Amino acid sequence: MRLLLEAYYEPQFSDRSHGFRPNRGCHTALREIATTWNGTTWFIEGDISDCFGSLDHNVMIKILAEKIHDNRFLRLIRNMLTAGYLEDWRWNATLSGAPQGGVVSPILSSIYLHKLDTYVETVLIPRYTQGTLRKTNPEHNRIRQALRRARRRGDRVQARQLQQRMRRIPSQDADDPGYRRLRYSRYADDHLLGFTGPKAEAEQIKDQLARFLREELKLELNADKTLITHARTRAARYLGYEIVTQHADQKITRGRRSANGVIALRVPHDVIKAKCAPYLRNGKPEARTALHNLDDYDIVKTYGDQYRGIVQYYLLATDVWRLTRLRWVAETSMLKTLAAKHSSTVSKIAAKYRAKIQTPNGIRTCFEARVERDGKQPLVARFGGIPLARRKTAVLIDRVIQPVPYPRKELTIRLRRGRCELCEEVAKVQVHQIRKLAQLTRSGTDLPAWAALMARMRRKTLVVCQPCHEAIHNGHPSANAA
Repeated sequence: MRLLLEAYYEPQFSDRSHGFRPNRGCHTALREIATTWNGTTWFIEGDISDCFGSLDHNVMIKILAEKIHDNRFLRLIRNMLTAGYLEDWRWNATLSGAPQGGVVSPILSSIYLHKLDTYVETVLIPRYTQGTLRKTNPEHNRIRQALRRARRRGDRVQARQLQQRMRRIPSQDADDPGYRRLRYSRYADDHLLGFTGPKAEAEQIKDQLARFLREELKLELNADKTLITHARTRAARYLGYEIVTQHADQKITRGRRSANGVIALRVPHDVIKAKCAPYLRNGKPEARTALHNLDDYDIVKTYGDQYRGIVQYYLLATDVWRLTRLRWVAETSMLKTLAAKHSSTVSKIAAKYRAKIQTPNGIRTCFEARVERDGKQPLVARFGGIPLARRKTAVLIDRVIQPVPYPRKELTIRLRRGRCELCEEVAKVQVHQIRKLAQLTRSGTDLPAWAALMARMRRKTLVVCQPCHEAIHNGHPSANAA
């Protein structure tokens, strides 16, 4: 069902729609805004209240019936939408919305909201897009003519003063009534409109959008989250980024003010704070005791995957360098976790795992843990080594980083190595297990070799060969150890 719907509807979807579509995602939506929305005056941030849970079933079937004339297929979709769900072994009816987690739900929601895209593109954008160029500013023209005359006379002092004054005045009429621009982007149920014009018309656009959603699609805009934001003085929030229109009269490139009106994507301060929070305790980086049962490779991989995912998502931001705070916090927490696991110090752990790698931006320092494998390339886990420099084309990967499955994974790897951890002989291995690590630290007793090894490893399990296992239970030294 999903394959049929995608094959038919995907070519018909708007280029301004970026959610739940192949080769599209958050970064394609953000890149489009950064490159084509220059000169935006107002942002209209749209958020639909409980969008996926409020999709009207009758409207959905009506939209599908416009293109699909197979009543059996439509009946199958209606039955799926109204199938209900079980909660505490009680059946509950679904009166609206698409099934959460259903494989068909994303494409159905895209088909439903395609009506919104069509309305904006065919009604609102033509209505609020006028003119080709703004009128020139008369005051700017007068100063420019005076500047030319001063240069002809050779009056450098006056020419410099006029040039500085001219750079503080816009060259075009920002309030030109004959010039309007409306731009639109949507990702799933979040949408953003950029409008060049007066605020009163931005309010009209918001009201018309809300009316269409309410009357045609039976959806409601969230009043608290649907905002009209002045693009120069405040930042709009969209897909986790802050979006602003830059203004800097002092930024001169090739004789012109190159920053004015240009869209900038930024990392929100509260995002950095929230991403640092899991690694902090009382404002300081702290070891994560929940990871102590993992081996070093998995600890470095866990930290590296989490950090890399955040950085790669925000590489489109002009101030991505602000993530240096997150890098330091996560790096310190990782080193403290490894140091606590091995009863060592942060400086010793850092010296052990520090490495240099080659990147497109040159040599970078990172932390690297390796697992050597017989006859195979080693497994390598890295933390860091990613230049915090803006990229215009960031990595397009919209996926959730899967957590490392622990604690059984490490024991499985140790068993599959087929090597006795006590005598280091390659043989069939078994697992010796104790109840508590406290059994190994009784005062006044000398620990046997196997117990001392388990205490150093901070593990309640030891992978040993059969002779060593029998020797442990018989109270003898290791069968094969020197």
